[in-house]
Amino acid sequence: MTVKQNTISKEISLSGVGLHTGKEVKMTFKPAPINSGFSFVRIDLEGAPVIEADANYVVNTQRGTNLEKLGVKIQTPEHVLAALIGCDLDNVTIELDSSELPIMDGSSKYFVQALEDAGIVEQEAYRNYYTVKEIISFTDETTGSEIIVMPSDEYQITTMVDFGTKVLGTQNATLKNISDFKKEISESRTFSFLHELESLLDNGLIKGGDLNNAIVYVDKDISESTMENLKKAFGKDKITVKPNGILDNLTLHYPNEAARHKLLDVIGDLALIGTRIKGKVIANKPGHFVNTQFAKKMAKLIKIEQRNHVPAYDLNLEPLMDIHKIMNILPHRPPFLFLDRIIEMSDNHIVGMKNVTMNESFFVGHFPGAPVMPGVIIVEAMAQTGGILVLSTVPDPENYLTYFMKIDNVKFKHKVLPGDTLLFKCELITPIRRGICHMQANAYANGKLVAEAELMAQIAKKQ
Repeated sequence: MTVKQNTISKEISLSGVGLHTGKEVKMTFKPAPINSGFSFVRIDLEGAPVIEADANYVVNTQRGTNLEKLGVKIQTPEHVLAALIGCDLDNVTIELDSSELPIMDGSSKYFVQALEDAGIVEQEAYRNYYTVKEIISFTDETTGSEIIVMPSDEYQITTMVDFGTKVLGTQNATLKNISDFKKEISESRTFSFLHELESLLDNGLIKGGDLNNAIVYVDKDISESTMENLKKAFGKDKITVKPNGILDNLTLHYPNEAARHKLLDVIGDLALIGTRIKGKVIANKPGHFVNTQFAKKMAKLIKIEQRNHVPAYDLNLEPLMDIHKIMNILPHRPPFLFLDRIIEMSDNHIVGMKNVTMNESFFVGHFPGAPVMPGVIIVEAMAQTGGILVLSTVPDPENYLTYFMKIDNVKFKHKVLPGDTLLFKCELITPIRRGICHMQANAYANGKLVAEAELMAQIAKKQ
């Protein structure tokens, strides 16, 4: 199934306070072009520097996830990133006039509302997915925290938390479909234990908190001095502990709200991978460190696999199209037909094949005594493969011709010699419109990527 990318239809702003800095911040969501992903723009700094939502920019996870690029910082973006994924968005720019994103009520609720108010629109490009084929894991040996991802048709997340305290205990939460994020996860608020809060207050590290944006679990007796500090920090004349062990002024949305918030954090942190995942994530005692380390590992694995992946096809099976069917669609003829078979085809991709023999006409002069298939011929063969895809969208392909419009980012990595079998895989970058085909084309031989290019062609009726 092919899914198109999404952005928002208009910009929308909201304001709040950074939990740790205590600074007022205005945040504006803006539509972004296809394939741009999520990025933050610090409009309060000269040149409005951009920091992409990329796991490789994570520098600190002590009090939330913190990004830094060329000295420019973004603090606690995880709740906003979770809202973007939860709203099924792909490309959004977030402008900020401070380093830390607003805490709001400690959940993703208000970010989801703002994004829905802005409206979600479909874009003319297909979404990229990474399909998990085997279990991938990361373990923090110090804490015992572990995240694994296993094969699944949907992006699913389960969190299992054990805080070792009677007041909270062990909790689990599961999200079976990202479309349920708003209803089941988005309102789950951040939380802290009293002993953690005391340390943060003593060190001046929590300036924008109040009893409306953090659940505080009281895991120890409260001394008079601590109570006075809490009153001062939260601007309250009186603070009490409720029977369920939580500081007053808050009512839990769910009995397992802590586990649900941890799940929210996992979604936000894993958005830093930069590619949508088809797999089931299971996080045992998750935290920002293990989340972002796992995101870094996944991003690296995906990059390596995309660079080195060679598609595997059983060439002994009957092809989707043989040479006769190919010639019924393509106008090309020998000696300028460089396709033998079409192996598979969908709405947005196609795979072709060519057996390279010593009888090819171009080997006569390229090169005598050292035959090498010309790179321009490989590009032409990839284009002919893509031509089949675009010509298959019209009822009378025999009445059309295909023309190159643009060739970009061409790279040749290995020689192609007589006896090699070439595989061509072309995938649409944008949907076919008005007979224009924009695609990423790769050529493989001997288990290696031998050439790649970004191609654009158009079909036009014969005059």
